[in-house]
Amino acid sequence: MTGPEDILAITGGQTIACPGGWRTPSRWLATRGLLAFTALWLIGCAESRFRGEYFPDLPRELQKVSLPPYVIEPPDILLIDAVRVVPLPPYRIEPLDVLAIQVLGTLPDEPIAGLYRVEPDGTVLLGASYGSVRVAGQTLEEARQTIENYLRKILKDPRVTLSLAESRAWQQIRGEHLVRPDGTIGLGTYGSVYVAGMTLAEAKLAIERHLAKFLQDPEVSVDVLAYNSKVYYVIFDGGGYGQQIIPLPITGNETVLDALAKVSGLPFQASNKHIWIARPAPPETGGEQILPVNWQAITMRGSTATNYQILPGDRIYVQADHWITLDNTLAKILTPFERIFGFTLLGNATIRAVGNGNNNNSAGTGF
Repeated sequence: MTGPEDILAITGGQTIACPGGWRTPSRWLATRGLLAFTALWLIGCAESRFRGEYFPDLPRELQKVSLPPYVIEPPDILLIDAVRVVPLPPYRIEPLDVLAIQVLGTLPDEPIAGLYRVEPDGTVLLGASYGSVRVAGQTLEEARQTIENYLRKILKDPRVTLSLAESRAWQQIRGEHLVRPDGTIGLGTYGSVYVAGMTLAEAKLAIERHLAKFLQDPEVSVDVLAYNSKVYYVIFDGGGYGQQIIPLPITGNETVLDALAKVSGLPFQASNKHIWIARPAPPETGGEQILPVNWQAITMRGSTATNYQILPGDRIYVQADHWITLDNTLAKILTPFERIFGFTLLGNATIRAVGNGNNNNSAGTGF
């Protein structure tokens, strides 16, 4: 039998053992109602207190502004081109350099005229009939004289002109350069240059100033290939089950509608009445920058009043629907108790079944 500590409540035609002081079905229902009311009240308190505010001076659809000059930060990727890369004299030829060579007095069917790359072993191949000549480590004049002396063994009176068409320095400077976590980019054998926190014009001057230690009046062009450091965030409230954060790269032309279109719109649990932009502000300002968004006006009526332009670092927060949050909250609160009651009911039924079985066995034996 059930002891006084296990009061039974009749609910839905079933007998449930209720530990403690829930002695009647009405009290049990009242308790659940109180929990539901408390959860609803808590959710109501979380409702946005910024709804209805309007900021007419902020950039928005049809009133966009250009973003300030781009500031380089890790992990941006820069695209650098070497406009003028002339080694400091006297320049000594190195492997992978490209030489412009022209020779008068060559064989009629095999002229020597064009661009010739210095091989990794330091030689330059002049053709099948002429072979290779080692020029690495020599100045341009020394290499010209070396080639001319070599060709005199094959030709009657060769006359050689030679110039540097492309230094291997171009290969180290040109191309894509990732801004490292320490704010520098690598330029091969020319070392590293700090560019974080600079605009493109400032980075160009910094790179040219660094290359001037190795090159004569260097000139480069710098552009951003991948804008990886400037993003904004779309945050979806999970209605009591966490939050989903989606970072998106900024192009400088997005609005709230563009941002949510990139993530396929609002999810099923979202509330279209509680959306706002949380704009980062310096700590010394002493306040929050909250821009409420009227989603229905933007999508259903084409209003541009709250379709604000997105700036780097903005957080577009989409709160979950209150009823979904209430349902999830009640589930989290009541599920442990329901499991306890279910376990109690199962245990009580098992004990009764075992007791009835023992009674039947005793009656069958006649004792």
